[in-house]
Amino acid sequence: IRYPNIYGIDIPTRKELVAYERDEDEIAKKLGCDWIVYQRLNDLEDSVREAGENPEQAYESSCFSGTYVTGESINDPYFSKLHDLRNDMAKLERQESTAAAKMGLPPGSHDGCENLSNDKRGTPRTG
Repeated sequence: IRYPNIYGIDIPTRKELVAYERDEDEIAKKLGCDWIVYQRLNDLEDSVREAGENPEQAYESSCFSGTYVTGESINDPYFSKLHDLRNDMAKLERQESTAAAKMGLPPGSHDGCENLSNDKRGTPRTG
């Protein structure tokens, strides 16, 4: 998968996909493989058509091709907005703020369990 899906499947933004701006050798290295092989998309679609009941069937394969049936291009502002809303950091921030609000904690709190390095009271002295 090289591109995000914009039709309801929660696939990460393209920058979070392993294939983002990587060639096959880089992807294999990232995955810890000796090599990887991609099937040609038209061959995949042809084999599915052949096995199916409707040989004229078209498939929504934008996550493989980057070609969207609604006409969007991967460089459109729409995708930048999706990235801002759906990337892992944005999701984490929303989850943390929602959980904190439910507990009555201030934004940025970690369920009241703060790292000791955040303690601004200073180091206690032993006498």
